[in-house]
Amino acid sequence: MTTNLTSTDCVKKELLVEVGAEEIPAGYIFPALEAFRENILKSLDKFRIEHGTAQIFGTPRRLAIIVEDVALIQKAQTSTLTGPPAGAGFDKEGKPTIAAYKFAEKAGVSIDEIKIVETDKGNYLSATKEEKCEATSAILESTLPEIILATPFPKSMRWGDLSISFARPIISVLALLGETPLKFEIGVSTSLSQNIKSSDFVFGHPFMYPKKYKVQSPSQYKQILKDAGVIVDIEERRAILKEKIEAVAKQNSSIILQDEELIDIVTNLVEYPYPVLGRFDERFLEVPDEALITAMREHQKYFSLVDRDGKLLPCFIAVNNTLTKDMNVVAKGHEKVLRARLSDAQFFYKVDLESTMDKFAEKLKKVTFQAQLGSMFEKRERLIKLVSYIVDLLKLEDSEALKRDTIRAAELCKADLVSQMVIEFTKLQGVIGRVYALKQGENGEVANAIEQHYRPVHAGAALPDTLTSKILAIADKIDTICGCFSIDLVPTGASDPYALRRQSIGIVQIMIASNFTFSLSELIKKSVTFYVVEQERQNIVTQNVMGFIKARVANLLIDQGDSKEAVASALSVGLDNLPDALLRIKALDILRQAPDFEPLSAAFKRVVNILKKSDTTQKLDVNPSLFSSEAEKSLYGASIKLSEQVNSFISKGDYDLALKEIASLRPEVDRFFDDVMVMVDDEAIKNNRIALLSTVASIFENIADFSQI
Repeated sequence: MTTNLTSTDCVKKELLVEVGAEEIPAGYIFPALEAFRENILKSLDKFRIEHGTAQIFGTPRRLAIIVEDVALIQKAQTSTLTGPPAGAGFDKEGKPTIAAYKFAEKAGVSIDEIKIVETDKGNYLSATKEEKCEATSAILESTLPEIILATPFPKSMRWGDLSISFARPIISVLALLGETPLKFEIGVSTSLSQNIKSSDFVFGHPFMYPKKYKVQSPSQYKQILKDAGVIVDIEERRAILKEKIEAVAKQNSSIILQDEELIDIVTNLVEYPYPVLGRFDERFLEVPDEALITAMREHQKYFSLVDRDGKLLPCFIAVNNTLTKDMNVVAKGHEKVLRARLSDAQFFYKVDLESTMDKFAEKLKKVTFQAQLGSMFEKRERLIKLVSYIVDLLKLEDSEALKRDTIRAAELCKADLVSQMVIEFTKLQGVIGRVYALKQGENGEVANAIEQHYRPVHAGAALPDTLTSKILAIADKIDTICGCFSIDLVPTGASDPYALRRQSIGIVQIMIASNFTFSLSELIKKSVTFYVVEQERQNIVTQNVMGFIKARVANLLIDQGDSKEAVASALSVGLDNLPDALLRIKALDILRQAPDFEPLSAAFKRVVNILKKSDTTQKLDVNPSLFSSEAEKSLYGASIKLSEQVNSFISKGDYDLALKEIASLRPEVDRFFDDVMVMVDDEAIKNNRIALLSTVASIFENIADFSQI
């Protein structure tokens, strides 16, 4: 079937859809809005409805979209349908058969409109079908209920006797196409009062302006809600929030502890921000700052305040969704709630200080790492061995102090998991371990490694910044990956419960950033031996882990802008030395920009492909006495001379110059293929020519596989 679109000029209007609901969790809002926008635009495209850009709006109580320049009628479409062969459509007397009538019925045309067209396969029946152009309003009224309910959430709920689900119960639906309200219902209830019907009104702020407000056109939407106490534009509300909390902090001669993520969260907790300053007793300042900040941030979503020297102050800013006559009363309420939280933190802190990190570590024997992989104490014992092994792989001149620190850090890095503070505030793992380690007299290298070995905690997050913490971070991650692979806990699709993809990327990022050139495969082999005894199984698991990490490296580098071909070509000949692999990829990408790269690549591909097709498995030596042409002699001489130069550049990691030298061999390779037949009947000559090509391939075989380009 072929399709030809014809232009239809028509009036265009803005489309506004708002779904009003009870309080939607802050983390749900932006992903839901992005999906809502995508689904609406896909539907408009599907139904041939022309449209412009779309802007999303949201608060805890509403998800909305405005699509500009929406055509009021579908775009016209003419389709040409090809039916059965002409011989099957008409009999010998030229009368239409049942097949012709059925084809006409399918095409929606009369039998007289059927034509016979000539194609490459012969004569076939053909019909031109004019698609009907429906009104956009009718299409939207039938599709919007499904689009709204298709909005994804981490968790959804049902309410009343409706069969539908949403993040929270839907209260209202506003739908306008220009000034025209769209009429539809969402869900079917046995009680008519439960039905959710679309309308042309919105609700204002639920506490300050709780009544309905009529919206006559999408252009009025933002202002109507602003007058009703709601800032529906997320970026505008975020800017107001920042301005207001900074003003409160300034009045208190303090500075807000920078936390852009918390600002994003709080922005979606309110429809309009009303910040208030609260205070807490100075006695709580004996608790580590990290614990106080976490208690305020995680549980209450309060902003911490510091002085100009960065010292934590005994006060905070809470952001309310409602303005009251006496905000001091509101502040007292926040202070009372926080007092209980901080009292708990202070109690847990004092209890923890009665013990030591070594005693905590002993308790790890009762903490499960993974049901099949043993306890956290057993993981600790493996980490002690792994960090020592990595230090040896680094081959540093003076590594005694480093090995001592990394082993001590490995002994203590998981100890804080059984502390009361981490049990209560799980996000403090590692952080509180650092605090406790310093308090009991451990040196800074050990203490920092306890905190930083979890890094990076997410994409784009900070990497460990000390050598001890980098080694421990790699050991911790490789142990988890190898352990899971040893029991076939391999990520599938979106399922990755042990975050093995993230941990693999973490290893890669640390090794590249730190220029760790030790053998990744050797480290994996060592880690696998702690889980698998049988040699053959060890090899299988090691290969699987290497393949898994290779895929992560490829994705990471491609996302960073390296070409797919360069990445595939370089990684196919080696991943063991990650910084070296990165240098090869960068050099390949530079070479690929050269104007004569295509013929160069083709020449080297031909070398590789012939070698792959040859039956010879053993290494052959070149015998110059068997050369029968100048092309063979010339290529051999150039290869021997070039090999030494290229190896010199490779030893220095200068792959740009190495590849430039290799590129200079192309004329000799081209001449060889022009003048010489490799696969001749004479076995000795054939093998000698294969050996010559092997000599050529050996020059670049450790840099890239040109057959991948």
